Amino acid sequence: MSGARVWRTTWISLLGVVVLLFAVALVVGRYPLPFREAIRLLFGFGDRNSLDAAILLRVRLPRALAAVMIGANLSGAGAVFQSSFQNPLVDSRILGIGSAAAFGAALGMLVSASPATVHLLAFAFGVLAIVLVAAIGWRLGASKLVLVIVGVLISALFTSLLGLVKYVADPLSTLPAITYWQLGSLSRVDWSAIPGLASVSVVGLGLFFALRWRLNLLALSDIEGESLGIHVRAERIALLLIGTALVAVSVATAGMIGWVGLIVPHIARLLVGSDHRRVVPVSLLIGAALMLGLDAVARTANVAEIPLGVLTGVLGVPAFLVLFWTMIRKKGAV
Repeated sequence: MSGARVWRTTWISLLGVVVLLFAVALVVGRYPLPFREAIRLLFGFGDRNSLDAAILLRVRLPRALAAVMIGANLSGAGAVFQSSFQNPLVDSRILGIGSAAAFGAALGMLVSASPATVHLLAFAFGVLAIVLVAAIGWRLGASKLVLVIVGVLISALFTSLLGLVKYVADPLSTLPAITYWQLGSLSRVDWSAIPGLASVSVVGLGLFFALRWRLNLLALSDIEGESLGIHVRAERIALLLIGTALVAVSVATAGMIGWVGLIVPHIARLLVGSDHRRVVPVSLLIGAALMLGLDAVARTANVAEIPLGVLTGVLGVPAFLVLFWTMIRKKGAV
């Protein structure tokens, strides 16, 4: 089978999986819905004032849409980060984005009960982290190693600040809310969260999709890129800023959900190779499918909802070990 045919088959299959899991996410839960009734309600038929309609249209539909966008955001950003740094172990946590967004959200919970404030501060501090990394890194030469070191330092700074916020938080109300938010969950997502999430996701993912072929060029060294007329450093910073916005808005909406941005790009590369014209769209689809599936498990596996961060951690570690072992064997190291 030719490479183009394999790519087409993979893309269509993954798209079908996403559609199937989206449908499953709408009907499964503590209160199961008949599939036929769910379809009728989605297309404007049936009783819009019924309990079924309320569960489907007010709770599960926005939650499923958020799962698709957040999964795509985290996995797409992970693919771009790993390509930009030419390092398969890089994700948003290395750049300090996750820690900064967590600090912003915790600060929002401390000073205000408004979800809008929590989301805004999480987004603002996530963007601040990458701006600091870019500004300091650019000052020091903007090499990949410098950016990674600066990112680790920024992450440590915001982790310490998060600890300070938790220390002063009310142990009976605010502290439990901060702790639960850090575990990651879509349980609080409703239609009010969708416009902000969708606006950033559509623009950011659209830019990633349109510029995905440039990631192959960024694999060149800075000297090689400049000799071809490519502003490697500027393009790398621009893509990092886009990825940061995607991660920050996802963290602001659903809390800390780890491992997705690290694992999914590896799976995509195993399926379609290292060409980022294919890796990026496949990563988006796998991430969306993974988040839909995990959220369905989180809602149905236990009486109390399981935090998504717990599931991604439990599955992420063995998955990464398998992928890492596979990469080592392919390179002939064992």
